[in-house]
Amino acid sequence: MFHAPKSSPWGEVQSCETLCPGVFLVSTASHGGTMVANEVAAVLSPAAKKCGFKDKGYICYEEDAQESVVLRELLDKKLWNIPDRIKDKGQFEENLNQSIRQYNPEYWRARQSGRKAAEAARSTAPAKEAAR
Repeated sequence: MFHAPKSSPWGEVQSCETLCPGVFLVSTASHGGTMVANEVAAVLSPAAKKCGFKDKGYICYEEDAQESVVLRELLDKKLWNIPDRIKDKGQFEENLNQSIRQYNPEYWRARQSGRKAAEAARSTAPAKEAAR
């Protein structure tokens, strides 16, 4: 069982939303971000982990530039859904992607590379089955 953090690298937590078990969207008086418990961080790609920083048992992603990375990872892995309060989910996703391309281009390249490799593996799998 994961408990919401009371403090963050950005100050005392004023509000906290659980995105999925062990992943928290926190706000403070002046800033915020997403905090991923170390025990949950195994679901994140190595490239995503590099975008965050460690603090008191969490990998933390600053809200202005790095938070998009962890949200993208959670969406890709189907661990989080865009909230219903966001009406244009396609635009929300495009905004995430644009933010990542702008502020975390190395992560974006690694993500795209991994997706292409997975697609290639899927497309060759039926051919291997047919050859048997």
